[in-house]
Amino acid sequence: MHRTLLRLATAFFALAPAVASAHPGHESTGLVHGFMHPLGGFDHIIAMVAVGLLAARLGGRALWLVPASFVAAMALAGCAASTGMALPYAETGIAVSVVVLGAAALFGVAMPVAAAMGLVGFFAIFHGYAHGLEMPETASGLAYGAGFVAATAMLHGVGIGLGMMIRQVGRSAVDRAA
Repeated sequence: MHRTLLRLATAFFALAPAVASAHPGHESTGLVHGFMHPLGGFDHIIAMVAVGLLAARLGGRALWLVPASFVAAMALAGCAASTGMALPYAETGIAVSVVVLGAAALFGVAMPVAAAMGLVGFFAIFHGYAHGLEMPETASGLAYGAGFVAATAMLHGVGIGLGMMIRQVGRSAVDRAA
């Protein structure tokens, strides 16, 4: 069961780069628009859930520090983008983040918490830039930012929950085998 779940997750992450540039338009503005932006592209969903999975794999203080570093870097990059700053290769950075963060989470790459924070913070810059760049001119920056921060935190929570469930399934399998 554990191997089947891992294989399905691996296949899902392997296919993800094909849809990494999907950013469908959203009809609403402000808080709702900001909340919907991360949920409207598989690239954002996969990367943000992977951050939660990575945090769950590392455990301990990483459960809070890794997602918090992503959210902080993303919010700063979103602010920078909304002021007109340019970031070359943002879509490429987002696509690479899907692969790298997905692989780190799925294969249980061992790393210090500080390294994980730096890794996710680096990729958060690209995601935050995309969020800030796509803010409607008529939207409140504060409301829009609160929306995409809330959706990101929610997706990190989903990843943490999935990671803990996977860990529990693995423990149960080991207990049954013993």
